[in-house]
Amino acid sequence: MTKSEIERVQAYLRRLLGTERISVVPPKHAGMSIEVVVGDEVIGTLHRDAEDGEVSYAVHLTILEEDLLPDAGPAPRPVTPKPRSAR
Repeated sequence: MTKSEIERVQAYLRRLLGTERISVVPPKHAGMSIEVVVGDEVIGTLHRDAEDGEVSYAVHLTILEEDLLPDAGPAPRPVTPKPRSAR
């Protein structure tokens, strides 16, 4: 993957997720993975796929069991906006 592609994907992820803490780091040595980093923590890898003339990028996130809270409990229910009352 080119430096320009890496920079464009990084800019997209920052814009999409609303944080400048995300970095896409090129490998130090040829053949190694491109890493997706938040702060100081590697959270996954970035892969490029070029098939049938179309290019796409995939982020593979890795979550280690040891990084999870013991019991996060149930996910909060989404807030549903109340319909406006008729006037």
